[in-house]
Amino acid sequence: MALAQALQIVSKTDPGRVRSHNEDCVESRPELGVVVLADGMGGYNAGEVASGMATSLIAEGLSNEWRIKELGKLDRSQTMALCERVVKAQIAKANSAIFDAAQKDPQCAGMGTTLVVCVFYDNYMAVAHIGDSRLYRMRGDVLEQVTRDHSLLQEQIDSGLISKEDARLSHNKNLVTKALGIDPEVEPEFHIYESQPSDVYLLCSDGLNDMIEDEEIQMTLIALRSNLDLTAQQLIQSANDNGGRDNVSVIMVKVLSSFAVERGWLARLKSLFS
Repeated sequence: MALAQALQIVSKTDPGRVRSHNEDCVESRPELGVVVLADGMGGYNAGEVASGMATSLIAEGLSNEWRIKELGKLDRSQTMALCERVVKAQIAKANSAIFDAAQKDPQCAGMGTTLVVCVFYDNYMAVAHIGDSRLYRMRGDVLEQVTRDHSLLQEQIDSGLISKEDARLSHNKNLVTKALGIDPEVEPEFHIYESQPSDVYLLCSDGLNDMIEDEEIQMTLIALRSNLDLTAQQLIQSANDNGGRDNVSVIMVKVLSSFAVERGWLARLKSLFS
């Protein structure tokens, strides 16, 4: 089945209640099973420059390099390895472009962005991330945070210096330890997970999870996941109702059916007539 039919994708972004402009950016390519979310940072309007460059360059790069029609010649493990190489290569190119732009334009000095990139293919989901924008997965009624924040606060939690409960009140929430475009090179964290029909994936900027607890995100998905568009709207509304101190962006991906790739003689026979 074509990815665009197997996956339902909804993306929304909102400036929130406090910020004068939106430095988040979202992009999706349903035919490729690709979604990208970025939360920019920097002076003037440089944050939105960085996030816009990241999402557009990576989405376009994957459109050129992640060639769905050619992947059927590879076995599943080979496509996974190729996916990692291609995604990391596009992230590296975007990082260089943002870093170079920041060096050349004083108004963009120090700009950077968080990043979450997901690629769905052959019943798996590959994710690369940098910074504190997140990916969650809802399977059944269980919500799980898939990515681990690259942030000072997460390091303090991991080292036992602060509890998760106290972390909710910390003033260090927005101090990321890794971002795209800040340094000449950056290494994203990359993982591949098996996907299942009815899974719901939520990519979000910290403007969502800083404003509402994971438990509220979970209850919203349980109550509204049959209507993905309404779910996304409600999540953003809840973040704004709780203060909306930052831009809020979400991308939701619901797996409607299996998207396994046919291989072998049957696939080759079908390709003759496609």
